[in-house]
Amino acid sequence: MKHHMLFSHLYIFYSAVFLIHMINIFIESERINYIIGILAILMLIVSFSRATRLFKILGAAFLLVGSYLFFYTGKHIGDIPNLLTSNISLLTLLCMLPWMSSVVWSGRFDKSLNAIMKYNVIDLGKLYVRSSATTLSLGAFLNLSAISITQDVLKENLAKTESSLRNSFMTMSTLRSFSLAVLWSPLEILLAVSIFVTGVNYVSLLPWLLVIAAITFTLDNLWGRIYFKKHPYEIEKKMEINKKELIKRFFHLTVALGTFLLLVILCGNILKINFILSVTLLIFPFSFIWSVLLKRVRTFWIIGWNTWKQKTNNMQNFIVLFISLSFFSYSLSNTTFLDVIQKPILYVADYPLLIFFVIQFLFIFLSMFGIHPIAIIGILTGLITTLIDLFNPLSLAIVIVTSAMATLTVSTYGLIVTLTAINTKQSPYKITLVNMPYAFMFGGIGSIIAYFLL
Repeated sequence: MKHHMLFSHLYIFYSAVFLIHMINIFIESERINYIIGILAILMLIVSFSRATRLFKILGAAFLLVGSYLFFYTGKHIGDIPNLLTSNISLLTLLCMLPWMSSVVWSGRFDKSLNAIMKYNVIDLGKLYVRSSATTLSLGAFLNLSAISITQDVLKENLAKTESSLRNSFMTMSTLRSFSLAVLWSPLEILLAVSIFVTGVNYVSLLPWLLVIAAITFTLDNLWGRIYFKKHPYEIEKKMEINKKELIKRFFHLTVALGTFLLLVILCGNILKINFILSVTLLIFPFSFIWSVLLKRVRTFWIIGWNTWKQKTNNMQNFIVLFISLSFFSYSLSNTTFLDVIQKPILYVADYPLLIFFVIQFLFIFLSMFGIHPIAIIGILTGLITTLIDLFNPLSLAIVIVTSAMATLTVSTYGLIVTLTAINTKQSPYKITLVNMPYAFMFGGIGSIIAYFLL
């Protein structure tokens, strides 16, 4: 009982560490940073026992290899705490994300978008476009929750449809559009990590990500419209909705997202802070003010507080991954291993498109074995460091972001594919196979655009 009570209050410990870290970003105290490193070790110990088997393996591998490289370079063991804080900013951002989802739920925007999805649809081709657009809209704010919401609605409305057709439809329309929603969303941790490792500016990256998302969405929905058009969509009764109200709420949601993006950019430029810190600082005040304008403050607090506690208490997988990755990345950067991988890269430096496609293939291949895209970025840390000196960092960021997002649709043991497999009662391998052409198309479009920006 005491053990359960302790874990149910971990959010107090985690959030205290994150708050100290945020304050120290502005103070820049080496002593406080060392204390945060010691607390990070404690966080790692507490989280490791509760992490899933996959993240335990990844974390242990990073720690073991990192330890070997660390002692190989002759560093003092007392320096270790300072090496574990580089990714605390990412964990802090991850901790704050539930507040944005909560304001969307409290404002019932999810229900409005679902009504738009089902209205006046006569065949599955048209429903494919509508469900893709709905998932895309919800995904920008709700992240993973958008998948559950859209799939639940589709499962209910396609109950009389043949199971294999229903499963293929749900798998394609929701996972693919979700990958495009998070491609450019400032709330997506994969985008934050990609910006973090390449050092590019979010403002310079955003237009190209929107272009890639638009091209990929158009091509995929054109295919989906044609492929599923032959299947009729039947509902028991015709829906009656208030078009003006739904359009108004959709416009409201779009304006809110646009305003948030603008504030993130302005905050970064005015305060001279990085993208991750800008988003982290703005999420809560923006969400609260939005709930005030919606006159849903009480609902926002109830949903937000409970969601935030639950999510923060269960950050163990990310804590194990990010803290162990910090140690591994630093240890790797101080060895001659970078010289080993630099030689073959320099040999094919005149063929950047080939390198981009190889990176894309590595992301997709490794993700099929359950390796998280963030872990893949960690594995490729040395390669990324070398490539930044050879190519335009913007091009490299585009390749990494699109390759990482493409894996969301084919990562056999990934959270999104697993969730979809449970919802549709099908094998995750089948989901991977169905979405593989899309993953290569998505990453390929990113690689080609990145190549022309060199």
